[in-house]
Amino acid sequence: MAIVQVPHPLLFLLSLFLYTQQTTSGMITTGSSLSPRTERTSWLSPSGLFAFGFYPQGDKYGIGIWLVDKPNNTVVWTANRDDPLVSSDATINFTKDGKLVVRTGLGDQEASLVGSELWEPATSASMLDSGNFVLYGNNSRVIWESFDFPTNTILGGQNLSVGKELISSKSSLDLSSCQFRMSMQSDGNLVAYSVNCSNSAPDAYWSSGTLRQSILRLHLDSQGTLALWTFSGINEKILANHSSFSSKEGSTVHRATLDDDGTFRLYLHRFLKGDFSSSEVSIPWSAPEHQCDVKGLCGYNSYCRVSSDGAWCDCFPGFAFINESKRFLGCRRNSSYEQHCGVEDANITSSITPLPRIELGAHPYLILPLPIRKCKSSCLEDCNCDVAVHRDGLCSKMKLPIVYGKATGNVSSTVLVKILLPVPIASRTPLVPTKPKIVTEKNTIVLIVGVSLGPIAILCSLIAAFSFFLYRYRVHKYKRLSTDSTLGPAREFTLQSFSYKELEEATGGFTEEIRKGSLGAVYKGTMSDGSKRVAVKRLERATERGEEEFQAEMAAIGHTHHKNIVQLLGFCMESSKKLLVFEYMENGSLSDLLFDVEKRPPWSERVRIALEVARGILYLHEECELQIIHRDITTQNILMDESRTAKISDFGLAKLLMPNQTGTKTEVRGTRGYVAPELQRSAMVSTKADIYSYGVVLLEIVCCRSNMVVDVSSADEVLLCSWVYNCYIAGELAKLVKDEQVDMKSVERMVQIGLLCMQDDPEIRPSIKDVILMLEGIMDVPRPPCPTPSSCSS
Repeated sequence: MAIVQVPHPLLFLLSLFLYTQQTTSGMITTGSSLSPRTERTSWLSPSGLFAFGFYPQGDKYGIGIWLVDKPNNTVVWTANRDDPLVSSDATINFTKDGKLVVRTGLGDQEASLVGSELWEPATSASMLDSGNFVLYGNNSRVIWESFDFPTNTILGGQNLSVGKELISSKSSLDLSSCQFRMSMQSDGNLVAYSVNCSNSAPDAYWSSGTLRQSILRLHLDSQGTLALWTFSGINEKILANHSSFSSKEGSTVHRATLDDDGTFRLYLHRFLKGDFSSSEVSIPWSAPEHQCDVKGLCGYNSYCRVSSDGAWCDCFPGFAFINESKRFLGCRRNSSYEQHCGVEDANITSSITPLPRIELGAHPYLILPLPIRKCKSSCLEDCNCDVAVHRDGLCSKMKLPIVYGKATGNVSSTVLVKILLPVPIASRTPLVPTKPKIVTEKNTIVLIVGVSLGPIAILCSLIAAFSFFLYRYRVHKYKRLSTDSTLGPAREFTLQSFSYKELEEATGGFTEEIRKGSLGAVYKGTMSDGSKRVAVKRLERATERGEEEFQAEMAAIGHTHHKNIVQLLGFCMESSKKLLVFEYMENGSLSDLLFDVEKRPPWSERVRIALEVARGILYLHEECELQIIHRDITTQNILMDESRTAKISDFGLAKLLMPNQTGTKTEVRGTRGYVAPELQRSAMVSTKADIYSYGVVLLEIVCCRSNMVVDVSSADEVLLCSWVYNCYIAGELAKLVKDEQVDMKSVERMVQIGLLCMQDDPEIRPSIKDVILMLEGIMDVPRPPCPTPSSCSS
């Protein structure tokens, strides 16, 4: 480790001198404006090297800062990044009251370009030659600067401070945030992750290796040295040290960018002396060293390999690209065949295809010390196994999707992919050739009798055939979903069918009731061989509505397979007896844990549970085969397995949406206190109804109390939402967690998200994807207004 003491006073005076020189020219005064329709589309830095304003993107415009460089300007900062494009009728106004806003022609809508409101009005602004856009308050004091809010780039003189991140863009043309992030962590480590992953070591693909439990900052200086520094001025680690060419030859600009392929690169732009119109660009440093080390560069069920043209994505055997022209999006099975545990299908066979020198970064559910031959057979015989990795004598079995695949030179690593294929028809029903019969005298009488009885034989055959098909229809009619639009398209279930007697014996005559669901009671049971505990839900309301809810639950949960959704194992339909069989959840419901002082999870576990529930909802809303609106997200309907993993249950009120359908009419039903207010008005349900319910659940997770409590010290505390909002605006969030030792910033973030989800107007509520990004700290959380103005104190 290089220890370098920085001469602070000298550096301070030098910085002050440069700062004064840069701010004495090019000052932007209040009342100034920019427009794509006029000659003034941007504000330039004094040398003309950087510009702030409108830059073209197709037939629209983005707003940001760019390095003025031909043939293509290099954008280094973007305002309103995930909604960056505006039309040509937009204007940027530095208003007389000191705000920097963009106005569009649609009703003169106005949005701030500097995020949250400024602490004081700005009196002037400046685009500096460093690439920093600055707003000044009274006495020329800096009150906002773009350097404090990096997007995917830091420039010479800029820091990436602890808690800050660089988020890659989708492409060089689409600068909205995408799938990779570079995070300056509080433990002193600079780490690169895929956006959708947790901040855990197995999900990281590069780090600075400066893990030392101290606060560091990443700094790029004007000479091209990229290093990690302590706040006391000690150089902890130099990542790149590039000596620029002589100032007599011209000038240089350095930038460090997290590119759209997940690689962190240091760029050098060389401008010849006296000519800022174009530059020579080189890349003196990048990390990680190999492109295929970037986890997530190739999507699900594909792997990365290096070719002469760079990194390349290939599908695993049995899979095809989702989009051949966008191979990084990943692959899906090229057949519709599926294997389900507990269900034998004589029409499907499986085989193993080995791929040597391939590695995966996924987490196996089972690791066994086996030779490769036995690893193959073990995966073939295990219905849960979709892929296995054999490496160094260990067999690691995994489920789909296959993630973080890459080709390596490691000869000891082989990926074994299970491929499902149909059994040839000839193998299903082997044909036995029959010899033609010759009619002789001995069977002439038989032939005559047969002909005379022909009509009777035909009639008997018809009756037998009719009886057979009637039997088939009655046995299988409940295995096929109704074609009614509320249930989704017709599809056969591939679930285990149980007899009523089997389930009655499994539950000991339905004696041990676990809980009440929307359809009826749920009972604990054990299968006859004692191998598995199950939860059996019995339909108790033999009504048309009960029948609808039963079919709705089968339709909804029959489409799902996710670690945060309770798994449906089978069903029983015998006359009026209708039962569903689920995996048994060891730790009951989330409400059982939250509202019991002795069982209450610690804060870190509650944060994890909140994320797990959100990911389950994301699967239902955006990742499932059909979009599912649950309509009854409550802490009672979130169950906890033996490892206290949260899983969403009780799909009795669920609605399935067809592709391109955004909502559907429905009756106003659900659990009181969790039902979205718009359902009381129009009964039009959309995914935003689940967002509202999730907001209630999130506040219950934070406070460990129910949404409505009568026995409280004041009337303001009866409704959880009102109490939380009043504590939030009063700066008294500690009341919500009482004497619990928690990270108050995390509490504030979760409270803000919960209040946003519970907004009376569904259009204001975020999508569940944005909720997850905000929970993970990837996306800033806007200040929430009062969810229901009538319930908030003034």
